[in-house]
Amino acid sequence: MYDSDLKSALLNSSTCYFYEKIFIMFKNPFSFSGRIRRMEYGLTFIIYIVAYVASLALIGAAAPIGILVLIPLIWFVWAQGAKRCHDIGRTGWMQIVPFYVLFLLFQDGDDGTNSYGQNPKYPDQMDVLDSETLDGHLKD
Repeated sequence: MYDSDLKSALLNSSTCYFYEKIFIMFKNPFSFSGRIRRMEYGLTFIIYIVAYVASLALIGAAAPIGILVLIPLIWFVWAQGAKRCHDIGRTGWMQIVPFYVLFLLFQDGDDGTNSYGQNPKYPDQMDVLDSETLDGHLKD
C-alpha cells in the first residue's frame, strides 16, 4: 500500500513536471529555426560547459574522438544561440558580436508572434492581429 502511494505521489509531483518540461524544451536542439526562452538557453550553456570539459579529457586521451565530440557540440550551441536571437527578434548572426551572449541570457523575448515564430513563453496565446481582418472579422 505504501509503495503504490509513494509511486503515485512521485508520478504526480512537480519533479515529474520539471523533467517533462525539460524534454519539451530540447525537442529540436540542432535546428536553427524557431525560438527558445532564456531558461533553455542557460541550460544549453551548462550542458555545453560540462560536455566541453569532458571532450577536453577525451582529447587528452584520444585526440580524434575528442575532436569528433566537439563538432556536434559547437553545432548545438550555435543552433540554440540562433534560436535565442530569434526570440528577441534578431538574426542568428548577432551571436558573433562579442559579449552578445550575456545580452541573450538577460533580455526578455518579444511578446506574441514575430517573424521567427510563436512566443515560446506563451505558446497558446493568439495574436489578435493575425486572427482578425481590419474590419474585426475572423480570418478563414
